[in-house]
Amino acid sequence: MTSTQPSTEAQLDRPELREGSTGEAVKELQNLLKKYELYTGAIDGIFGPATTKAVKAFQHRVFLKEDGIVADKTWRALYKGAPVDLPILKKGSKGDLVVTIQKILLTTKDYTGSADGDFGVRTETAVKAFQKRVGLPQDGVVGDRTWFEFSKIHH
Repeated sequence: MTSTQPSTEAQLDRPELREGSTGEAVKELQNLLKKYELYTGAIDGIFGPATTKAVKAFQHRVFLKEDGIVADKTWRALYKGAPVDLPILKKGSKGDLVVTIQKILLTTKDYTGSADGDFGVRTETAVKAFQKRVGLPQDGVVGDRTWFEFSKIHH
C-alpha cells in the first residue's frame, strides 16, 4: 500500500526560485513565509529584496545554507515547518553542526562549555536537559524532534 501523501524526504515538484523570479510559485512562497511571520510584504508574486531577506531568515531557522535561493530542501522545510535532512548527532559526533547545537545550548543555558564542535559528555548532558525541558525523551541524541525544537530557539 503506497501513501498518496508527499514525503518530506521526496523531492517536491516546485520550481527553484530566487530574487528576480515572478509568478504563482512566488506568491505561494510569500504566503508560506508570511505564515512563519518572516515576510510582511505584499503577496505580489515578485521575488524582491524583502522576499530574499525572509527566505534567508527561514533558512537560518532550519539550519540550511542561507543563500536566499528556494530549491528543493528549502521548499520541503517550508512545507514541513521544520528542518529536513539533518544528521543524527550524538556523543562522538564532531563538526560544524555540533558547534551550532552547542551555541544554541549556550543560549538556552543548558550548556556551559565551549562551542568546540566535539559532542562529548557535557554536550550530551546539555542535550538531555534541553530535551527534558521541552518534553522530549531524554536520550541525549539530536534527531528530527530535537532539531525541530532547536529550530524554535532564536539562534
